Amino acid sequence: MTDILILTHTDHCTPGYLREVLEARQLDFRVLRVDRGELLGVDLDRPKAVAIMGGAMSVNDPLPWLVDEIAALRHFIRRDIPLIGHCLGGQLLAKALGAQVQAMAHQEVGWQRQQQTPQAQGSPWLAHLPGEFELFEWHGDTFELPAGAQHLLANEWCQNQAFAWGDKLLAVQAHPEMTEPLVDLWLAEAGHLLDASQASQQSQAFMRQDLSARVTTLNQVAAGFYQHWLRLAFD
Repeated sequence: MTDILILTHTDHCTPGYLREVLEARQLDFRVLRVDRGELLGVDLDRPKAVAIMGGAMSVNDPLPWLVDEIAALRHFIRRDIPLIGHCLGGQLLAKALGAQVQAMAHQEVGWQRQQQTPQAQGSPWLAHLPGEFELFEWHGDTFELPAGAQHLLANEWCQNQAFAWGDKLLAVQAHPEMTEPLVDLWLAEAGHLLDASQASQQSQAFMRQDLSARVTTLNQVAAGFYQHWLRLAFD
């Protein structure tokens, strides 16, 4: 059992760039498929940091393993260890903290601009970022803000893009973990589901424009999130 857990839920929502960061720092970590029951029997008092990745399901789906995962997240929250949630992972953290998660009127897909909110001033999670920057999105649900949360990011398509809770928890609607192969995989597997009539969804061609440069910039954004998460756990 390692000190870092990464909770995943599907084949295509992998740790992506987070794996690269951890391997570059030669940190041991364990990736679990929660949907396959791999969280059961894990010593929840051992991890020092937990990341929760995305998935195509909703936190409101009647899946028994989602109940188990939310219970585990509540245990981690009580332990006050660093937690970072990506898309579904962020929504799971919101639900674990008692907030509602519901479907939006539209899906938000592609390279979307984010704006820091007035509440975000001084947040260590965003200290490396300008007031406006880009993240990769692919979601149709959104979370409400839990009681006591610090609202960090918003944009025209989704008011609640990210929040911090306490000093060790970050939840984002976006996918900062994306790499070029992941973007290619998602577009190959799910590009046919895109709806060009929705202004909140970008075309495949647009999402592939300047892909290498965009992913490099995204990696820099993600690196700041992950470095702060790791400092909280190990410094």
